Parts: sequence; C-alpha cells; structure tokens
Amino acid sequence: MSDALINGLLTTEEVTSITRANNYGTWRIQKTWKPMHVVDAEGCYFMDAAGKRYLDFSSQLMCVNLGHKNPRVIESIAEQARDIPYMAPGYATTSRARLSKKLLEVLPEGLEKFFFATSGTEANEAAFKIARMYTGKTKIISRYRSYHGSTTASIAATGDPRRWAMEPGGKGQGFVFAPETNCYKCPIKHTYPGCNIACADYIEHMIRNESDVAAVIVEPVVGTNGVLVPPKEYLPRLKAICEENGVLLIADEVMAGWGRTGKWFSVDNWGVKPDILVTAKGITSAYVPLGLCATTTKIADYFEEHYFAHGHTYEAHPMTLGPAVATIEEMQRLNLVERAASLEPYVRTKLEALKDKHPSIGDVRGMGLFWAVELVKNRETKEPFNTMSDKVEGKPLVVDQIAAKMMARGVAQQAWISHFVIAPPLIVTEAELDEGIDALDEALSIADALVK
Repeated sequence: MSDALINGLLTTEEVTSITRANNYGTWRIQKTWKPMHVVDAEGCYFMDAAGKRYLDFSSQLMCVNLGHKNPRVIESIAEQARDIPYMAPGYATTSRARLSKKLLEVLPEGLEKFFFATSGTEANEAAFKIARMYTGKTKIISRYRSYHGSTTASIAATGDPRRWAMEPGGKGQGFVFAPETNCYKCPIKHTYPGCNIACADYIEHMIRNESDVAAVIVEPVVGTNGVLVPPKEYLPRLKAICEENGVLLIADEVMAGWGRTGKWFSVDNWGVKPDILVTAKGITSAYVPLGLCATTTKIADYFEEHYFAHGHTYEAHPMTLGPAVATIEEMQRLNLVERAASLEPYVRTKLEALKDKHPSIGDVRGMGLFWAVELVKNRETKEPFNTMSDKVEGKPLVVDQIAAKMMARGVAQQAWISHFVIAPPLIVTEAELDEGIDALDEALSIADALVK
C-alpha cells in the first residue's frame, strides 16, 4: 500500500515525508527519526499502511489502557460534541459534574477538589503552584529516576536525562533531587531489608537541611525510568515524614494510575493518601487529552479566602470530561482493575522464566500489568549496556536493537536506556501476553551475545 492513496489524499511516502519534514520528533536527535505510517488500531493491535499488525505491548506510551477503539468511549466523544463541545472553565457543565462525582468513587479517600488540565505535565505544573501557594514555601523535592513532564517546572522536577538539555537557563528553579528507591541497584549502596528504608530517611534529612520545602513529589511506582516498585515500608514512612515536617506529598500517578498496578491508583497498594494526586493518560485511555490535579479538602479550603492563581483556556474542557466518565465506567464494567491484578502472577512467572534463560536479564520487577525487564552486561556488577549519556547523545542502544527486532516480528515494545516497559492494554489476553513475551525471548539473543 505504500504507493497507494491513503484515504484518497496522500500516499504513505507523502505522509511520512511530510511528517518528517514539518514536525519535530520528540525526545530525539531529528536526523534519525523515521516515523511509521499507522493507519488503524483496534483492541491490543495497530496496523501500518502495508497492512502489517503490531501487538501494542506498551499501550503506546503506557496510556491506552482500554485498548484501541473502545466503542463506548468513541461514542461518548461524539455525544459530547453534539451536547456541548466547549465552554469556558468559569461555567458549570454536566460533564464536569458527572466526572467529579465519578472521581470520588475511585480516587483515594480525601481527594475531593479537582483541577482539570490537558496533560500530565500541565497537571504537575498545577500541583507545584498549588503546593507553593498553600504552604507559602518554595522548594520541591523530587527523585533522580523520575519523569514528571516537559514544561518548565515539570522538566525541572524530572530526574532523568531529558532534563539535562534545558539546564541551567531553560528550566524552572526551586527543585532538588533525592535518591530514587531502587532495591535492585540502590543508589546509596544499601540492601533491603537491612537498610531500614534509608532512602526515605535521606529525604527527611534533605527536608530538614534544605528548609523552605513545600512538597515532595514521587511516582509511587516509577514509570518510564524502570517500573521501580518500592518496598512496603517506603511510602507509609515517606508520608509520615512529610506530615511531621509540614510538607505536602504529591503522588504522580500519570502512568501508574488507572488500574495499571492492579489497584485504581498505585498508592492504594500501600494505603497511603497523598495530599495531591496528579494523573492523566489512562483517565481517558488517551483517546482525548486530559490531566487531573486532585487535592484534599484541607488544601481546597485555603483558597476559599485566598486567590487561586492558576487556570487556562482548556481547563475542564467538556470534550475531555465526557469521555473520561465513559472510560471509568468501561473499566468498571469490564473489571479491568481486578483483571490487571489477576494477570500479575501469569506475567511474573513468564518473565522470571525469561530471566532464568537469558544471562542479559539482570532484573524483572512490576505489579499488575506494569513490568520492567532490565538488561545488564554483567549480572555481578549490574553494569548496563548503555548509559544515560548514550541516550541523549543519540548513540545506538542495545535495547533499541532488541525493540527493532521485536517490531519486525510484529510486537511494539517501549525501550528506555537499559530496560523495557511491558504495559499492554488492560484487556490483554494470556495468548497476547505470550505473543509479546515470546518476541522478547527471541530478540534477547542480541543482548546475550554481548554479555561479559
């Protein structure tokens, strides 16, 4: 089909060349960008212009939780467009009220006041401003293995190398970094459980010595940077530390929320109630762009008598809110949160078997339908095949070679520096899980041949 007209307008060659010439490819050196022309998607698969199907083994950017083309959500978009396609955020709309009621059913208890944005990055910007206005303090503590967005403040709060290119002048000020919680390769060289959760104590030390700390932001389960699952004591300890020191806890659930870990939100796995919760992606299964910043009533009460200095044209945009209601209802109807939890043992067993088979796998970890497979050149030293510097300098990465081999077999897999993020749609079947893991199994021969 590459030379045929697509929709009677453009050939595939024209589509890809125009895209390449007139659009920026994100998070990459531009000269290496060769975008695939995708023409259809349904369920757990998408299709290129040549008619080849690909298993979407990372739900695009870990966001298409319902799979592609859920009929009810698609219809809700049309319904909302017919009802009221836009209204300024100063007005009340039925879709706004319906979603607010629905969120109270699924969010952690106590989060009852909402600011609706159009992305996770914007929702984090709102969280930072709210935290600073409410506390009267300035600094935000984040962690190194983290990603919180691409705009000025959210990239400043991002610990991974995507932040580097913006420093020093291009990023917001007032952000400081703590070590991540990574029990496979602890950045402060401790070993769990003998560490007594030293990484949380480190943040307490930072709060007391930095002064002027408004909030700590964490991805309860780190997303792109390795699906890092904390030990059971970590988040309760961190919440207690924040409360003792008058610091807010912000949970970034953009990726780990919406059933991905087998609970509605990943903090639910440890019974922790953050002061602010930020989410996006799965809230609409990414069919329309919506982000959410949810706060406690205590924070909301402050603004009854103080000016709430935030907003934008697309806040509470009706076209994003109606489909969010439909998405949550579909998740409830299909029992997808419970489904993610029930499939966890199956995925764990399959990935542990891969680890036993392939010397290039250093660690597998995850919850629900949210997993990482981390590759190492040497299991004893845990040395990776590539570094963060390799990524930003555009050097060839081993994980990208493996992902390309999987793609050739018809499985799309998200790779990042030294690991893969396995996060298929929550509707995935065991047969589809087998298909994706089998493709990874075959492609890992590339890494095995490079092991020391």
